[in-house]
Amino acid sequence: MSLFHFREDLGNAITRDPAARSKLEVFLVYPGVHAVWGYRWANFLWRHNLKLAARVHMSWVRRMTGIEIHPAAIIGRRFFIDHGMGVVIGETSVIGDDVLMYHDVTLGARGFSKGKRHPTIGNQVILGAGARIIGDITVHDGATVPTNATIVKDLSAKFTSKDYSI
Repeated sequence: MSLFHFREDLGNAITRDPAARSKLEVFLVYPGVHAVWGYRWANFLWRHNLKLAARVHMSWVRRMTGIEIHPAAIIGRRFFIDHGMGVVIGETSVIGDDVLMYHDVTLGARGFSKGKRHPTIGNQVILGAGARIIGDITVHDGATVPTNATIVKDLSAKFTSKDYSI
């Protein structure tokens, strides 16, 4: 994890969360930011074939934050998990830049096959609390997934939280 991303993540949390008072506060007490930092280190280990070390590290991060991110997932820049408890991000998930995710969101698989089986989340997407996005599907750039929605097929960029039928 570069210092650039470290500072960028702190600034992003300040921008995304109106309750954040300072970068020091975010650094010390924001589990979503800690989980993303933990993921970045684990993903580095995973990509350098230290898979067991990556899984052990993310197991520790999960115990500390309540957020489970598989180290093989691909996550873009300025990803912010607000509150975070109960978040699960599966192994083949892909998350774009500038994504905001609330607590209790699952990016899960629909089956046990090898290969791509988790969702792809575009850029500038908002995932509402309790959302379940399941299977090898795409949530396109700019979409907003409503609270407690279950998404099992591709979601258009035109979809926003005002559209409650899926």
